[in-house]
Amino acid sequence: MTPRLSFLLVFSAAGVSAQPAAPPTARQIVDQIKANVGVPWREETVDTFKAGDPETPVTGIATTMMATFDVLRRASAEGKNLVITHEPTFYSHQDKTDVLEAQNDAVWADKEKFIREHKMVVWRFHDHWHMRRPDGIMQGVLRSLGWEKLYNPETGLIKLPETTVEKLAADVQRRLGAKVLRVVGPREMKVTTVALQPGAGGPVGHRRALQRNEVEVLLIGEVPEWETIEYVNDAAAEGKRKALVLIGHIPSEQPGMEVCAEWLKTFIKNVPIAFVPTVEPFWTGVRHKSGGQARRASQ
Repeated sequence: MTPRLSFLLVFSAAGVSAQPAAPPTARQIVDQIKANVGVPWREETVDTFKAGDPETPVTGIATTMMATFDVLRRASAEGKNLVITHEPTFYSHQDKTDVLEAQNDAVWADKEKFIREHKMVVWRFHDHWHMRRPDGIMQGVLRSLGWEKLYNPETGLIKLPETTVEKLAADVQRRLGAKVLRVVGPREMKVTTVALQPGAGGPVGHRRALQRNEVEVLLIGEVPEWETIEYVNDAAAEGKRKALVLIGHIPSEQPGMEVCAEWLKTFIKNVPIAFVPTVEPFWTGVRHKSGGQARRASQ
């Protein structure tokens, strides 16, 4: 073999080996998640692809609480075309779009169009992230609240140094960054024992916690006002030591999706991964030039 031919062969082999591997598809990323989450995968689950082509090569992964239009735009701008969302994308638990499509719904259509045109994929990670041990959402929320060492997984309760309901609510709002937080129950009631149920677990689970004598405060994300809210309002009126803090669905669970991004990085090494927070949409109050209307409204 001549030196020139040998050089060409070596150069050619080096060039071939230097070529980067093809990026994984969204389906391959999800398969890795299923293999690492540590619980059997349910046949019936909402943890499925919601939009986009699962065979799309992934340029980056964004974890988020809700795949809102705002989140999709920010994720796309960062080069993250696989969005892993904890909650629905298309306005119902099952993310069914047939009715929206039949109604030619403009909000749904623009969102779906953005996903399609930007070659994005949306996959939901709800059931199995909660089923994981520890529960991925609870892990993040407890960390953000600084309650990891105060939480007893056997009782499901948090034991705090004595405080008041008002001070507890203010601390929760600050630590979770909740824009709108509502409280039912006596402001100055001194408490030490808290039950935490992020998200929208429903009134049956809420009542079960509140029926425990030791539980003084229940922290939740949201619930219809005629259910747990009315229940706690009646309990307080009857003189029972019960209070309820409504954090809001997004801030009550969002830290868990930041933990999700950290967890994904432990086994997905060849794709950029980032947490893209969902912005809480609420604002409160009405601006008046004088305080008269506001005072009358509060009377």
